[in-house]
Amino acid sequence: HVHTPGADSVLCADGRRAPLTRLSHKQGLKLGLRVVRGCWIGKNCVDVFGTGMLGGGIRSHLLQSSHFAATFAMSSMATNSVSMRERFLFDLNGFLVIRNVLSNTEVDAANAAIDAHYSKLQQRTSTALRNTKADSPLSAEGPRQDMGGMLWWPKPDAEVFRSILTHPKLVPYYTMLCGEGYRLDHQPLLIVQDRDSEGFSLHGGPVSLDHGIQQGRFNPELQYRCFNGQLWTSLLAVSVQLSDHAPGDGGFCVVRGSHKLSLPVPSEMTHAEIPEFAEHVHQPITKKGDVVIWSEATVHGATPWRGTHQRRIALYRFAPANMGYGRGYLELPREAIEDLTPSQRAVVEPPYAVRLERPMVNEDVARDCGDQPQVKKRSKVKKDFDKALFGTNYF
Repeated sequence: HVHTPGADSVLCADGRRAPLTRLSHKQGLKLGLRVVRGCWIGKNCVDVFGTGMLGGGIRSHLLQSSHFAATFAMSSMATNSVSMRERFLFDLNGFLVIRNVLSNTEVDAANAAIDAHYSKLQQRTSTALRNTKADSPLSAEGPRQDMGGMLWWPKPDAEVFRSILTHPKLVPYYTMLCGEGYRLDHQPLLIVQDRDSEGFSLHGGPVSLDHGIQQGRFNPELQYRCFNGQLWTSLLAVSVQLSDHAPGDGGFCVVRGSHKLSLPVPSEMTHAEIPEFAEHVHQPITKKGDVVIWSEATVHGATPWRGTHQRRIALYRFAPANMGYGRGYLELPREAIEDLTPSQRAVVEPPYAVRLERPMVNEDVARDCGDQPQVKKRSKVKKDFDKALFGTNYF
């Protein structure tokens, strides 16, 4: 599809010229077009340089020659709102900070909702629930406090937390790393910490920990890959910052590049007991409203909270369409799910493949096309055959 800047139509591969004026979303999809910043563009038109200049006077970068196709093949796999710089940094480090996702008003609303449900916080006081080795550099006297269930709170308390499932500023990152049809895996968790509460020993990574014991084996549950420029992770963590994290405050930390490890992290390093290891542990500085994303294949943890204000984050995990780590989705309350929007319900679907008519939220749905998820239809012939064969609509 060729779209000339300023033109009012698009030239299709079969020679047809389709008008762009009053082109509906469904018609655009049939033509193989997609929406980028309010403009219809062809499926081979990509924002190669991550400039965001696909609207206004510059409508598309058309890649036709084999030279450009080979040089910039990875770009065509990128979602249009994620720059090549961000993609490179995630591949390099295994995490990324996305600034100013939530407004101050949204952060205030989330914190007010937490205040209203504050009595539901659960303290990790028992030894079995503590997240650090006693007397290690990551430990502290106070316990971490956790709370779940915020997706199922009554409105308006739940609204900010539900918005993270399909937030237009976050969906491009979800689909970049988990693919189309991404799904919520773990149930979301609120973490609240007062001053001098413990951190979390380093954990995660592609070379497994098994109940805190290094096994040195391939961990199929926590993996990261980059293949021909396409980024992928088996489990994506998303931490919404509801308080500031200034230098020296503590909180989330990460071993940059550890999502590509081939050897297990030595046990004494997981507890930060080797001083020379400290230079390899990075602590991002964030403001409330920022979001930190990382592959669970990246070794991460938390240092003790030393800030004078209370630390608050909302932690989500997402997975590819056909993968599942947690099992809470088996027990989600049906009446609560029905209260979600259609797109939000699509994200809490159980794990199964996209080609089996999975409702999908992508960048267009989140930003341009209302709240109806997209579905890739399976042929009626195949569904009828499955019904005759198995007694079910799908194998």
